[in-house]
Amino acid sequence: MIIGAHSIIYSQQPEADRAFLRDVLQMPNIDVGGGWLIFDLPPAEVAVHPGDRNDVHEFYLMCDDVEAFVAEMADRGIGCGPVQDLRWGRLTQVILPGGGNLGVYQPRHARPQVVSARKAPTKKRAPRKKAPAKKKPKPAKQKAKPVKKKAKRR
Repeated sequence: MIIGAHSIIYSQQPEADRAFLRDVLQMPNIDVGGGWLIFDLPPAEVAVHPGDRNDVHEFYLMCDDVEAFVAEMADRGIGCGPVQDLRWGRLTQVILPGGGNLGVYQPRHARPQVVSARKAPTKKRAPRKKAPAKKKPKPAKQKAKPVKKKAKRR
């Protein structure tokens, strides 16, 4: 049924933010035409939180070590917000070239086991019944050819 998720980051400078994801975060991508990049994401998860309104969504990237992430971004000249120590993880905001912020956190919460990618659904067919296994025929016994005796020459 569900084969994946498509997340969108809105930006006033999409080319700069696409270059950041491609060049700085080194996210695999494909150009679907005219410089419009679609990025591959690592395994993802989704949670539903209570809210005052519907149609409000947030997007975060996760990392193993938020301090190391902040240090690597600093080495590349990319600013990050202060690391917040929260109940569910350690959170920072990376400042995108387009002026927006992207949350990056080191999770403390339990995470679902990674499920391998599923193939896109295909047209459903009735299950095939397995035919009984055919027995391999035994090789036919070959009759021994009579050996002709050579006539003795005298």
